[in-house]
Formats: sequence, C-alpha cells, structure tokens
Amino acid sequence: MSRFTTILWDVDDTLLDFSYSQRQALTACFRSLGREITEEELCLYGQINNDYWRRLELGLVTREQLRTGRFTVFFRQLGLIGIDVEAFCREYQDGLAHTFRFNDDALTICRTLQKAVKQYAVTNGITYTQRRKLELSGLAEVLDGVFISEEVGSPKPHRSFFDHCLAQIGEKDKSRILIVGDSVSSDIKGGMEAGIATCWYRTGEKSGAENQADFVIADLHQIYDLVGMEFPSL
Repeated sequence: MSRFTTILWDVDDTLLDFSYSQRQALTACFRSLGREITEEELCLYGQINNDYWRRLELGLVTREQLRTGRFTVFFRQLGLIGIDVEAFCREYQDGLAHTFRFNDDALTICRTLQKAVKQYAVTNGITYTQRRKLELSGLAEVLDGVFISEEVGSPKPHRSFFDHCLAQIGEKDKSRILIVGDSVSSDIKGGMEAGIATCWYRTGEKSGAENQADFVIADLHQIYDLVGMEFPSL
C-alpha cells in the first residue's frame, strides 16, 4: 500500500508552465498598447512580479497591492506613462486564464493518479485566473478540490492556509499527505510547518531545497514512484 493517499499540487510552474502563460499574456497586452515587449522587459517584469509575490507571502503587501502595484512599478521603470493600469491588469489576468501549457504531461499524470490517491490544487494565484485555467485545461475535472489563497483568506506558506486545507480534505493522517511544488518559500516551507511531507519539483538549478524537502523530483512522472504506482504504458 502506498505511503500517501493524498497529494496537494501547486499549480503555477508545477502542473502548468506559468512562464509560458506569462510571456503570452504580456505579449498580447503590449501589442494592445501598440508595441512589442522585449526579452529584457519580460525579465524585468518577472523579477518585479516574483518580488511582489514573496512580499505577499511575508504579509508585507495585500493582494490588491500586488495586483496593480507590480505593473505600476514596471511601467515606471520602463518610462511608460498614461497607461490605464486597471484595464491592463484585467487584460493580463484574462490572458493568463486562457493560456496554459502542461509540464510533463501533468493532465495525464493526474488522471492516472485518480486510481490511487486524492488530489487537490493549492495555489496562491488570483481566483478568477486560477479557476478559469483549471477548468479550461481539464485539471478541474480530475482534481478532488481546489484551494485558492484569495478564497481561503491567507496565502501559502501561512499555517492558516494549510490548516484550512487540511480541515477540508478527507485524509486526517498528516503522514499520508504530500505537497508537490516548485517554490521553496511557499510550498516546501508551508508543507514543513504544517507537518506534512514535501516534494520539491526542481525546474531549474539546485538551490539548497534538496536539504529541506523530503523528496526531490525533476520530472512529474517521478511521482508514480512516490505513490507506489508503476509507470503506465502508453
């Protein structure tokens, strides 16, 4: 019998390739402004966006400050003036909601795992965007539930977020619950503090998380080993 009965999946940059969606959404938004976005500008926005999400995790900014503030700072650094930030935000979030790409055949993996475990999405994303792309991608159909920090009232890695999730799912034995995610500060830290097993999905260079997470995978197919399933034949 598998050690784990329940998997908590991070969404962005775990099940779905968020970098791809972000690039596509920003490219479309800038074209609406009548110009192309450069690689340097994409990189700059990524840095600003990541900084805002880290500050949200630490409780230093609100979700609304994150939603608009990152673009206000971005446009200021680019020297762009006269842009309707609210309208840009809405177009951007809509773009993210309708643009997705799976990491490592994530949909097939989650569908196959239905035979062995319960699966839930745990995400810090914005509700409209996350709900919509989970539906459009087909993931909503194979997951047993979705927990979004905007709805819960606190973000990962806060203990209150995980307490809420763990109170809602069927499995009450924490030793049989596994969180899988790419973020050390959000997924791994949050899982550790909640007392559940952690699996770091390494999408880039080593970062020291190998010494923090219980498990490390570089391909989502490796999750089959953790739940005691054979790799399915295609």
